[in-house]
Amino acid sequence: MLQQPRPHLARSAEAVTLACVSFGAVVAGCAAGAVGPAAARGANHSRVGVRVSARQPGDDILARTDGLVPISDGVRGGAAGAGGLSLIVEPTQGLAAIDGDVAAARRSVDVTMYELDDATFEAALVADARRGVRVRVLLNGGYYGRGGFSANDAATSYLRAHGVRVRASPSSFALTHQKTITIDNKASLVMTLNLTSRYYATDRDFAIADTRPADVAAIERVFGADWSDKQISPSAGTGDLVWSPGAQNELLSLIAAAKTSLEVESEEMDDSAITSALCAAASRRVHVRVVMTYDDSWRDAFATLTACGVQVRTYAQDAALYIHAKEIVVDDREAFVGSQNFSPTSLEANRELGIITANPQIVTQLAQTFAADDNGATPYNT
Repeated sequence: MLQQPRPHLARSAEAVTLACVSFGAVVAGCAAGAVGPAAARGANHSRVGVRVSARQPGDDILARTDGLVPISDGVRGGAAGAGGLSLIVEPTQGLAAIDGDVAAARRSVDVTMYELDDATFEAALVADARRGVRVRVLLNGGYYGRGGFSANDAATSYLRAHGVRVRASPSSFALTHQKTITIDNKASLVMTLNLTSRYYATDRDFAIADTRPADVAAIERVFGADWSDKQISPSAGTGDLVWSPGAQNELLSLIAAAKTSLEVESEEMDDSAITSALCAAASRRVHVRVVMTYDDSWRDAFATLTACGVQVRTYAQDAALYIHAKEIVVDDREAFVGSQNFSPTSLEANRELGIITANPQIVTQLAQTFAADDNGATPYNT
């Protein structure tokens, strides 16, 4: 779904003061403070305009979450103790920690992002570049590289004007919808969220901090290829990374493996193979539940799912919570989190990235979050 152009906050390199940050660890009682034009961002968390249900397949609506994980040294240690992965649930957590980690980068910051419009984050990238950190930002450049994606224009202009290297995504993909930040080649954030500050307070989103060397190396290798507009066959890293193009079969296999339960959250439901797989699971008496924000675009899919025994519950477009996350929890033992929506283009034509994990802590957190979202939604009636 293509976004309408929206006004951007004024930016300046001095717009943000990152205080009390030490290698990404935010000291108690301290936070990133905004001054000057950026002070407005805290008051800009309400919905602006109307969500657009365009039929440009594979394109999601804007993400709105409030933060990412601190992947500072302390958190890296904790993530390593949990198998190298840790989960961030939004909109519960704030962005100050990741801003601090970016500000404390020692060697490099590589960002792949569908949409970037966050004055605080952008100022942190500028500060890095000024002190010699290699900063590279790869932004979605429009459908098959044809341009016309104005949502990134302001960020691109600001970053380039202040010494940050920015490139548009390769034309070989329908869209670059991947949302990843890698710091110092040591830790990567694999996210369902965009960095769009005006929407941080309302979206359900997830991010996984990954410190597994094989995963980080695989993510960086793909970044390097996409940055240089070269073709590559992405590696699954430790075996958990799910790349698009080519994600559909992996997600179908995940759904087919369910024996007792499937819990699904997504922004889009527009892939007939996924819908059929969910129905097939319901037919073998798997308890299948889907929670989404309602949109007329998914009405046919919702009708199909409810008719085959899938429980569908929805939120209104103007509800306090917007479901932007993309997750599948299988039998409370395994889960997928990623940027992929359930549409053919997202799974097979976009550049996207997700993770499948059996980490018990992460799976439990995802299941608990789903239960809360399911409880707050309304049963869908055709």
